[in-house]
Amino acid sequence: MGFIRHVVCAMSGGVDSSVAALLLKRRGYSVTGVFMKNWDSLDERGVCTTEKDCEDAYRVCQTLDIPFHQVSYVKEYWHEVFSKLLKEYEKGRTPNPDILCNKHIKFNHFHKYAVNTLGADAMATGHYARTSQEDEEVFQQTPTALEIVTVRLYKGADLLKDQTFFLSQISQDALRQTMFPLAGLTKEFVKKIAAEAGFHHVLKKKESMGICFIGERNFENFILEYLEPKPGNFVSIQDGAVMGTHKGWFTLTLGQRARIGGQRDPWFVVDKDIATGDVFVAPTTNHPALFRDTVRTERFHWVTVDPPPELVKTHMMECHFRFIHQMPLTPCTVTLNMNGSVWISLSQPIRALTPGQFAVLYKGDECLGSGKIVQLGPSEYTLQQGRERMALLRPSASRPKCDF
Repeated sequence: MGFIRHVVCAMSGGVDSSVAALLLKRRGYSVTGVFMKNWDSLDERGVCTTEKDCEDAYRVCQTLDIPFHQVSYVKEYWHEVFSKLLKEYEKGRTPNPDILCNKHIKFNHFHKYAVNTLGADAMATGHYARTSQEDEEVFQQTPTALEIVTVRLYKGADLLKDQTFFLSQISQDALRQTMFPLAGLTKEFVKKIAAEAGFHHVLKKKESMGICFIGERNFENFILEYLEPKPGNFVSIQDGAVMGTHKGWFTLTLGQRARIGGQRDPWFVVDKDIATGDVFVAPTTNHPALFRDTVRTERFHWVTVDPPPELVKTHMMECHFRFIHQMPLTPCTVTLNMNGSVWISLSQPIRALTPGQFAVLYKGDECLGSGKIVQLGPSEYTLQQGRERMALLRPSASRPKCDF
């Protein structure tokens, strides 16, 4: 190796980042653990989970005998992630805070802090993902390099835990200087390593869920702390009947069950009209109004910076799509628009495609990047209604012809 390289590892207080730091130390690197504080609030039980997570991360660093630091990005998280989330909700969309947090906080501010302030040669995280470069190649990526290699992002070995979905918006600059020590491991093996290392306090913790850095909370109660209630009607998509009322379209997302007082049978959110405040609902979880096969994104973020050559050449490309982590990949055709946005045509209609979520594209094991969904194609219900109207307008073959 020549000389010891300095790697700064993002520590969350969980099992994955703890094992990532352990593996880096075993490889002979000089490791520094850093805990990021990105949210400044208590949960609904009055417990500050951030303090507990920080304490757990510190205990791991003590066990490993590596330096430990804390850094606060509360202000940055508020301005660059959370305030944008609120604006998206007000527009009737459902944003993905985890993707935005990785893009703006972990792989931007934290990356710069690791390299520029702590003097790291590279940063590392506990994500289940891998890149096209070997460990030693990470340390050759400097801003002054005459030839900067394009780094590709690939699925981790554990396909059930693969987290490339959440990394689909990060920059090449950060990716070039990032190591993923868990790239070739399964979650079960990571737990085994943690147990053997005596990290029992992190092994007992539940998987982190909920909004990034905010945790598990009642979403409606949480969002109404930041947005004024805007009551509106639940309206049947089938006959326009008012079924009940809601506290604001931003408390609801497409596909979820609508809690409508007085209704014995379940109804599901299929669309929103923020101009009127109406939230349209349908009576079954698989109603055709919930299924669509086309979406348009805003300007697409390609992990490699440039779109794939075949897409540039022909403006069309076959690949795979998902908009929810761990959902099955769906074959699709991508069309590149002049402004950098893309249309994605799916091989089959998918339930509850949602504006504000990210369309993430894959080619084999490679994560190509993602783009925020800003427009949906017509639903199966709309197309079905259109076909029925056309059938009524079309002259019937069975009608007698008049001779003049």
